[in-house]
Amino acid sequence: MVIRLPLLSRRPVVAVVRMTGMIGGGGRATLDDRSIAPAIERAFARKPDAVALEINSPGGSPVQSSLIGARIRRLADEKKIPVHAFVEDVAASGGYWIAAAADDIWADTGSIVGSIGVISASFGAHVFLTRQGLERRIYTAGKSKTLLDPFEPEKPEDVARIRRLLDQLHGSFIDHVKTRRGDRLADEPDLYTGEIWVGQAAREVGLIDGVAHLQPKLQELYGEKVRLRRYSVRRPFFARLGAGAVDQAIGGLEERAAYARFGL
Repeated sequence: MVIRLPLLSRRPVVAVVRMTGMIGGGGRATLDDRSIAPAIERAFARKPDAVALEINSPGGSPVQSSLIGARIRRLADEKKIPVHAFVEDVAASGGYWIAAAADDIWADTGSIVGSIGVISASFGAHVFLTRQGLERRIYTAGKSKTLLDPFEPEKPEDVARIRRLLDQLHGSFIDHVKTRRGDRLADEPDLYTGEIWVGQAAREVGLIDGVAHLQPKLQELYGEKVRLRRYSVRRPFFARLGAGAVDQAIGGLEERAAYARFGL
């Protein structure tokens, strides 16, 4: 005897990858390609109907941002899976670079978006050393090895060199945004100056596709019964035990400063 069961309708599944914190490759940042890669790979591996990126980042390393964005696009194209980005408090600078890797971007009315620019920050301590009667001794092979040494007076040629580097990185950022957003971008003169936009204003210049929240929007796109599978960065075992507390504390201060730039 053969028993035939009624066909069960399959519920749509969307994998949600949470990306939060400052982006960097120095070990103290919350988010980098190495730490988030397992979550991204697992999200795509189970062949969901779509992948959603839950982003809350003030930015950070342009290289790590590019690596994360490239990984998302590579998997999305290989597996032909649509990707949606949802901005929480902020997706600025490197955070927006990652968001732009998605097929569309949604944000809250108060979300901060943009800051398409590159920044390099340092300090100068040569006057302090002189006042303290300290003499710095440094020996190099290669005239460029002391580029922007904070314990030496600033040199015009060093400034010119770092500006060329920043311009190259900025150009790559602009190309990425133009490639991903295409004709959705408005003819806005401040779009690539590092300016930021909030909520609906970001929609008007084409940086986002609209104001919407993750679950309601996914239900609109994939039906009321859509099922969410969540993925995020897994903290290393020793970090969970409290090892590396100093690095974590410093990283927390750096991240706090990064969010403070946007009034958060």
